[in-house]
Amino acid sequence: MLYELKQNIRAFTPLFVIHFYHWFLAFVSALFLLFPSKRLIVIGVTGTKGKTSTTEFINAIFEAAGYTTALSNTIRMKVGPDSKQNTRRMSMPGRFTLQMFIAKAADAGCQVLVMEMTSEGARQHRHRFIDIDALVFTNLSPEHIESHGSFEAYANAKMDIGRALVRSPKRPRIMVANAEDAFGAQFLSLPVDMPAPFSLAQVTPYHADSNGGTFTFNNKKILVHLPGDFSLRNAVAAAVVAHAFGIQADVIARGIDQVTEIPGRAQEIKAGQDFSAVVDYAHTPDSLSALYDAYAPKRLICVLGNTGGGRDIWKRPKMGEVADTRCAEVILTNEDPYDEDPASILQSMASGMKRTPTVILDRRAAIREALHRANPGDAVLITGKGTDPSIRGAGGTSIPWSDAVVVAEELRAVVDGKRFMTTP
Repeated sequence: MLYELKQNIRAFTPLFVIHFYHWFLAFVSALFLLFPSKRLIVIGVTGTKGKTSTTEFINAIFEAAGYTTALSNTIRMKVGPDSKQNTRRMSMPGRFTLQMFIAKAADAGCQVLVMEMTSEGARQHRHRFIDIDALVFTNLSPEHIESHGSFEAYANAKMDIGRALVRSPKRPRIMVANAEDAFGAQFLSLPVDMPAPFSLAQVTPYHADSNGGTFTFNNKKILVHLPGDFSLRNAVAAAVVAHAFGIQADVIARGIDQVTEIPGRAQEIKAGQDFSAVVDYAHTPDSLSALYDAYAPKRLICVLGNTGGGRDIWKRPKMGEVADTRCAEVILTNEDPYDEDPASILQSMASGMKRTPTVILDRRAAIREALHRANPGDAVLITGKGTDPSIRGAGGTSIPWSDAVVVAEELRAVVDGKRFMTTP
């Protein structure tokens, strides 16, 4: 009932009223807490992909440099040593929650706050009245088209976060942007004090595979434990922003070395099996391709759905096409159908495929089947949810969920079954 009421209010309220409402809440929450972002160094990270991983790398580097840090991202909310899972399914919390978090971090003696800043957050003015010292732009590709209205509106929401850096009274204002991305130049052209491009071409020699990689930064070889070129780019972005704050390469290397795993981000689940089992948040065609590239030498068994019923319908056949061309076996399964028929979502994904995929709506059963199909040396890649703590269904219903936990449980059954079969 409450869910339907909220939907109706949104549908019939004029857009300018909604915008003023969100702006006013942002202002009141910041004013009530005396604009707490003024008391910390604030480093924002925006982009379509890689935000969470980049914030984790930045946080680890600043911790290695001796700073007391706070961190707000899709996975967790951290103040100093106190870290709690982000169960809100919001990469960027609401205005009062976010401002209270910033105030809590400042009161706890944190010197640096690292935070994801999203287009959805910008659309609802959650980024307003947060004084930013530095912004990292990772990349931009089509996403959230339905909620924003167009790709241009989505891109403009990202740029509005860049304009928030321009408005910031902090000095120097540092813009770190991906020079390999078509939109990187736009972010770097904003009138800030220190524009700093980053790219893999700047850190040669570099290497990446499914086991991790290395790159060279200021003549220092830096080890990255996470797989693929995409992980290297996220680490390089973190290195560049840290260097802009005067942190030396050996400290940067030590910080990045501390990041051995990020939950839900190319996270390997191990139970003694002879193949890779990986949980990842990849939920766009580009991010799927990047993950599949990282594990390309292996035979891939891919489990995927489509994030969010009623959202980004355009990408469904494209994601099916990516999986069809890159994976030896494809299993389509339920993710977050909301008010849409989950079978019709998967049918739309299958329309982009030349082969007929296996369709198993029950997500646990789909994961179980993929794991049972794996041969030694294969990689089972379960994508779309990452650390999402629930599966959202019709009428605002929510079922508690964890891909990592389910994969671990099903892996133990697979491993125990193989041991039983080989026992004399």
